[in-house]
Amino acid sequence: MRWGIGFGIGLLLFVGVSSQFRSEATLPTLAPLPQDTYIQAYFNHNQAATYTDPYRQITRHGDDLEQVVVDAIATAQTSIDVAVHEFSLPGIAHALADRKAAGVEVRVVVENTYSTPVAKRNGAAFAELDEHSQDKISDLSAFIDADQDGVLSDGELSDRDVLTILAQANIPLIDDTADGSKGSGLMHHKFMVIDGRTVVTGSANWTLSCTHGGFSDPDSRGNANSILVIDSQPLAQRFQQEFSYLWGDGPGGQPNSLFGLQKPHRSSALVSIPGSGLEVQFSPTSKTQPWAQSVNGLIAKTLGQATQSVHLALFVFSEQAISDQLLSVANRGVPIKTLIDPGFAYRSYSEGLDMLGITIPDHNCKRDNSVPWANPITTVGVPALPPSDKLHHKFAVLDQNIVLIGSQNWSQAANTTNDENLLVIRNATVAAHFEREFQRLYDGAELGMTPQLQGAIARQQEKCGL
Repeated sequence: MRWGIGFGIGLLLFVGVSSQFRSEATLPTLAPLPQDTYIQAYFNHNQAATYTDPYRQITRHGDDLEQVVVDAIATAQTSIDVAVHEFSLPGIAHALADRKAAGVEVRVVVENTYSTPVAKRNGAAFAELDEHSQDKISDLSAFIDADQDGVLSDGELSDRDVLTILAQANIPLIDDTADGSKGSGLMHHKFMVIDGRTVVTGSANWTLSCTHGGFSDPDSRGNANSILVIDSQPLAQRFQQEFSYLWGDGPGGQPNSLFGLQKPHRSSALVSIPGSGLEVQFSPTSKTQPWAQSVNGLIAKTLGQATQSVHLALFVFSEQAISDQLLSVANRGVPIKTLIDPGFAYRSYSEGLDMLGITIPDHNCKRDNSVPWANPITTVGVPALPPSDKLHHKFAVLDQNIVLIGSQNWSQAANTTNDENLLVIRNATVAAHFEREFQRLYDGAELGMTPQLQGAIARQQEKCGL
């Protein structure tokens, strides 16, 4: 059977690397940093490594995050549990299928938005999607359609469509409608537990755009992301418990999976790893609970412990109470540097504006409850990124010794609605990797009153008659 993909979109073709983006030619290759024995950190823009993108054949700086996951899967002897927001990397799917064939128990949970095979997202189903979702489906279809003839053959689906690969391998999969609802806020996790001992987690979804780069965009090098591989049975037990809440009875069982606020509140937990202090917590937290006991509360508490430096690389930053905590840190004289994704840095709700001492009316020309800093800082801005790529990180480095990292964006929705996780890692070796990544992004970043910010202010002033 062949599935047509001509649903009102032109077939997108890979045409080679654009001459307009040649950062690999200008960035030096750095010496690799030592890795901790128990916690290894990988970055898809790591200047200390190079690899060739397996799908577009582009050689570039970075760790191959897909291969990192594949290598971890290859170690599995008994079980693999995956909870990942979005999953479209076939190399990982084939690796899971191989372990399943070898007798390893494999289970997968995804967000319901991404649990429908691409071959079924045509015609009316495609037309109902928003423009962003249509673009993603178009790119995925072009990727799967290896001979680029405009249709998806059974062979192409078996080779490159993740949901087809998993189904043919008889790997059970559920999404966040398995609790009988229409889905939680977002099943936003990006973790895997292997043999009840190894945890693979971080900010990267298992997609081309979050690792290698968009298939149909040769200038893309992938949203800036990290993945950690952690050898710790106590930590794995915590993630295994979270997975068990999500899984319930699995496919065909009772609708007893627990997503979102149906799960009980879990306080943060300390985990012992040789050479490291580690704290872990999962979202969401009900608004009926004290905010200090939530994941965002843990973020604020940890930020408050900084004495030398605070470096933030965030996709979204919109939680006022975290900004308030940072203000107290700044008032103690601790230097703070912050990078936020250009798509979110200058929206009315961005706490980056508070740090700059600026407010911008929202789309209804109303002022929100922002609290601009009376003594603003200028070390807040946006990184220079390859075209169409995003700053997808959700990390902080404090005093070059503490790292905050996980799936959780620094927003109220992540804190009170979504399925999320956060790790606080106290380990200077691990922190050095994140510090290098921050400096890579900070070098060349636009800070303070950038042209983009000036434009955002001017547009809202004109719209609102100010």
